[in-house]
Amino acid sequence: MERKGFIGGSDCTLIAQGKWADLWEIKTGRREPDDLSDNIAVQLGVLTEDFNLNWFEKMRDTTVYAHQLEKSETIMGVPAKATIDGKVYDGDIIEAKHTNAFNSMDNVTSYYMPQIQLYMHISGAQNCFLSVIFGNNKWESACVSYDERYFNSMWALVEEFWGYVDRDERPDDLDPSQAPSTNSVPVNEMVIRDATHDNEFASLAIDYIENQPAAKLFEASKKQLKMMVADNEREVFNDKLSIKRSANGSLRFTAKKEKASD
Repeated sequence: MERKGFIGGSDCTLIAQGKWADLWEIKTGRREPDDLSDNIAVQLGVLTEDFNLNWFEKMRDTTVYAHQLEKSETIMGVPAKATIDGKVYDGDIIEAKHTNAFNSMDNVTSYYMPQIQLYMHISGAQNCFLSVIFGNNKWESACVSYDERYFNSMWALVEEFWGYVDRDERPDDLDPSQAPSTNSVPVNEMVIRDATHDNEFASLAIDYIENQPAAKLFEASKKQLKMMVADNEREVFNDKLSIKRSANGSLRFTAKKEKASD
């Protein structure tokens, strides 16, 4: 497969991950791309794509059309290409993926975010449906929205990488922590908020963590105490606690106050 002369979706993913040196060698023709014809994970994804899209149509009660739609555009001086798995009505696009059974939708969405955002940008779509098969017994989908701020941050890395290709200058790999955060990108119309600098959240989080063992013990004790109240008993008590049965049959717990000593 020819991969010189442009940036594609999988290239964006590698650039965001900081894997610049190997990709630069491919883009400058110093070595050929890996032969994926014997890569079982890649070939499974190819072979299951039609089934994946058909299953999406069935689960979402919609129609996928314009399969393997090819788009190209020069973006900020960088030639870009996209091969989109399909479109759905209202102009949204769809990407089909097949991953292992132990992966999660959050991980898949984050991993492919650079590719998804490029495909939405180049096609003018506002949303991309990610349709994912996990192993051989689970399917999920998510709707990822186009986020211009994320795209611009991601594309700034692409522009920087492409500069090395143009100058024929070997780059070093990039620290993956420099990849743009996906937190602000709406997925199913929801975002992720970093509350690291929210003092109230931090205080409540500490309370939650420190009191978690006590809360578990509380719930376990409550459950066992309920089991000790027989069906024909309207109250069970001692000097510490009273458990009374209400008219509707529910049990009410009341801790007794200790008497003040003389």
